[in-house]
Order: sequence, then structure tokens, then C-alpha cells
Amino acid sequence: MKASFKKIYASLDADRLVLLWLAVWWVCNLLQAGLTELANDEAYYHLFAERLAWGYFDHPPMTALLVWAGEHLFGGELGVRFFFTVLQPLYLWILWCIVRPADADRRDAALFVVLAASTLMLQLYGFIAVPDGPLMLTAALFLLTFKRFTEGRRMAWLWMGVAMALMAYSKYHGALVVLFALAVTPPRQLLRPSLYLSGAVALLLLVPHLVWQYDHDWASFAYHLSGRNSVFKPNYVVEFLGNMLVVFNPFLVPLYVQAWRKVKPQTVVGRALKFLPVAFIGFFLLSSLRGYVQPQWVIVACFGLIYVLFTYARRHPRTRRYVMWAGGVTVALIALVRLEMIFNPLGIRFEVFDNRASYGAIAEAADGRPVIFRQGYVVAAKYAFYTGGEAYCQPNIRYRTHQWQFRDDDSRFTGREVLVECPAETADTTREVRSLTMANGRRFTWFVDRSFHPVRLVDIAVTGLPAEVAVGEVLQLKLTITNPYPYDIADGGTDVQLAMLWKHGRFRVDEFPTGAEFTIPADDMLTRTVTFSVPPQLAGEKFDVGFALRREGYTNWFNGKAVPTKVVGNL
Repeated sequence: MKASFKKIYASLDADRLVLLWLAVWWVCNLLQAGLTELANDEAYYHLFAERLAWGYFDHPPMTALLVWAGEHLFGGELGVRFFFTVLQPLYLWILWCIVRPADADRRDAALFVVLAASTLMLQLYGFIAVPDGPLMLTAALFLLTFKRFTEGRRMAWLWMGVAMALMAYSKYHGALVVLFALAVTPPRQLLRPSLYLSGAVALLLLVPHLVWQYDHDWASFAYHLSGRNSVFKPNYVVEFLGNMLVVFNPFLVPLYVQAWRKVKPQTVVGRALKFLPVAFIGFFLLSSLRGYVQPQWVIVACFGLIYVLFTYARRHPRTRRYVMWAGGVTVALIALVRLEMIFNPLGIRFEVFDNRASYGAIAEAADGRPVIFRQGYVVAAKYAFYTGGEAYCQPNIRYRTHQWQFRDDDSRFTGREVLVECPAETADTTREVRSLTMANGRRFTWFVDRSFHPVRLVDIAVTGLPAEVAVGEVLQLKLTITNPYPYDIADGGTDVQLAMLWKHGRFRVDEFPTGAEFTIPADDMLTRTVTFSVPPQLAGEKFDVGFALRREGYTNWFNGKAVPTKVVGNL
């Protein structure tokens, strides 16, 4: 039987050999998907899948759809991840079809598979349920249709438009793939009317998502274009560059540079593949000047790096031998890491370990009551996934808002006794503050609200705030306050207070209590005027300004829309 297997294996041509090893890789990912606990973001995307929509706060809907489909086939972690394991062999096969030389042999097939398997980023994003998997498949489809379009194939423009729409439905970074590909396209190709028909097809297919964005005040676009911005920190740049060395395999990075210099593509799609790594890394290097950049944002660069090194190494035996050796060592090390992710013999405390025990401890303390988390929007989702308990996460003005703001869980808890997460240093004066240490080493501190009444949906519209104000200026602001809840809300008492919020960037928030006292009737609205003197501490910055009903022990976001305002010097 062993001899028969060897004979069959030896008879495989290059294409069948690639298919065989991609199938082996898929089985490994399938086992990993079912035996490894969820990472935080995966539980968050499971939350998306509970209510399918044409869009979500952070991302377009493809990830939620794949999670939803997988959970209709399997339970637990495997259900969440199943279709993401299917994506990787598909997009690697498409990449092979794009870069495959006409005279490809078995050695080329082995080189391609080893290069892909030794790319560390592809190992992790081959089984976890995050938007990068769908992006890679749809980007591969776009590159394939782009290749056929530049070759003058009939109807290629139509399928290229479909691929662009699928990229947009997967992750917004897909727009960069299109822009960077067009940047190296010859002018004569850019003048073809079918190219613009392709864009029209993509736009038409995106109408449902754009309607969702319009209905939700373009929340995703606002968040990605400005909501993630922070102040410049040198360590953001240093960490980004360090991550690039790691995720693309430090054994191979010098060869990637050498291959990129030496390879001279003869086709448009080859030039696009070569340009992708430089364009993506350069773009996000600049992005690191205004905030933290996650390393997986450059994942599409893997296509270009595999292409240039594959093209170079197949013609340089010494380089090829080194790639095969370094790739073998890398895969062996990856196998050890994968076993650690399943069994954790080293006792590492990380987000894929000890979830059932950790969140089970919170559920035991909750004893059937809902739990309202403070700012861990992924933690709230993971608690719900692993315990089945009711949960909600409050938007936090000092951190960020998230998909929970579009859910009504907190309204469904009205009048019930709930656990509310609070800071560990909260003094136990009037409430029952308790803490526990979870199996993952983290502490969870909470108090009990005997009769929970949310105020999150109260809308406070501001008029009279200029686009520019000066330090010392006294503002007379008219507030129109709408209460959608079926109960009165008393402001100015011991529980709820009206505050003016000045938010700059992601993390700076200056809060000023107004001292106002009034009651907002149930299902009604009222108007009030507040006076505010602009303090010196706000000088020289641009702010988003609004009002919020603050509750002791809770976090909050703006109640209503914020107004952009710049503060200049003294009057």
C-alpha cells in the first residue's frame, strides 16, 4: 500500500500536487478551527451573525454571513470558523493559477506551497473567523478577473465588477487593491469603456450596503476614516515595522527584498502583484503616524510577496534550496504553536484559552441576571457565546463605540436586576461592589443595579454652538431633549446628571457637569437652555462637542449627535 501511495504521489503533475497539499493544509485548519477556543474578535463577529444585516458598525456583512452559514452546519467554534477554513485553499489555488508558469513542474508546485505555508500571517488567518479571509478570496478573484480583463477576454469586465463588489462586502481595504492595481495599469487599458462599466456593476451591487450606511449615519465610514485616529506616537511606527518583519517570516524577508528588486514582470497583473507589497506597507506605514495599525491590514501584500519570491527562487537553485529549508523549519515551529493553541501545555494566558471557565465564573455570579460590561465589547460577546447568558456592552466615550449601539439588549433589560461592570477601584459606598478573579487571570468587578433603567437612547440636539469659539466666551446653548423610554428620567439627582462633553481624537474627553435639574417626561420632549464658559484647557484644539446623561458607575457616549467645534485663544 505504501508503494502504491508513492507511485500515485509520483504520478501527480504540478497542479494536482498543489491541490493535494492545499487539501492537507485545509484538514489541518479544520482540526484547528474545531479544537481552539475563539479569539475575542471572533466572538464579536458571532454577535454580528445573530442578526444578519447589510452592514455593521465596524465591517461590511460578508464575515457575518459566513459565520451564520457555518453555524447552521456545526455548533461551537467549528461552526463559527468552518467557511473561513474553506476560503484559504480556494484563494491560494486562484493565486497559483495566476502565477503558474507555462512550464510549471513538480518542483515549482512544492516551492509555491512551501512559500505559502511559511508565510506566518497566512497560517493564522487560514482558520480564524475574521474579515481578512473573505478579503483574501475576493482579492484573489479580483486579480484573476483583472488579469483576464487586461488580456482582452470577453465579459471579464462584468466578473471584475462582481469581484470588486465582493471585496467591498468583505472588508473596506479592498478599495486599496483596486486603486493599487489601476495605478500600474497602462493608459490604454484605463481608456477602455468596459473598465467603467465594471465600476458601475460594482456600485450597483453595493447599493444595499450604501443604503444601510445612509440609514446609520455612515457609521462605518466615519469610524474608519476618523474614529480610529489618535495622536502621533513613535512606538506606533516602530511596532508596525517590527510586525512586518515577523508576520512575513524573518527567515524570508531579505529574500523578499532581493526578489522584488530583481523580478521584472511582463504582464499587467504581474506588475500589480509586485506593486501590492510596497503600496500596502507604505500606505499603512503612513497610517501609523496617526494611530495604531494592526499587522493583518497588509495581508493582501502576501500575494505579491509570494509571487516575486516564487518567480525569483524557481530560477535560482541556491535561493530555492534555502527557501525550502527555511520553509520546513518554519512549518515545524508553526506546528508546535498550533499544538499550544489547542492544548496550552505551557499554561499561557491568552484570549484563546480558559474562556469557558472564565466567563462561566461571571455567569455563576450573575445567577441568571443580565450582565452589562463596561467597555469590553468583544468580552461581552464572548461571555454571551460561552455561557448563553444575556449581555450588553455600554459605549464608552473614553474608548470607542461599536456594534452594540445598534442592538436593543439594554432596553430589554429595563426594570430587571442586572450586574454592571465597574472599575476595580470603585468604592463600595451605596452599592454592592464585588470582584472575582477569572481563570484567565483577569479581574471582573461589578455592582448590582436592582432596577435597571437605561438612558442611552435619549436624544439631546444642540443649537447655538458656533464652528469656532474662543477661550472665555460664554455660550448660550439650546438643548432639545427627547425621551423615547416609557418612564420619566430625572436629571440632576443622585443617579443621572447632564454633562457637556468635549472629545478630541480617540482618548481625550473633557467633561463638564451642567448642574441642570429637570425631569424628562416619558415618551416626550422638552427644551432647556444651558450656559457654558469656555475654559483655557480647551484652547488650540478641535473637538466634537455634545451632551450626555451620565449615570454613576456606568459609561456613556454622546446622547445625540456631536457638533464639531474649534477652540481658539482668548477673546
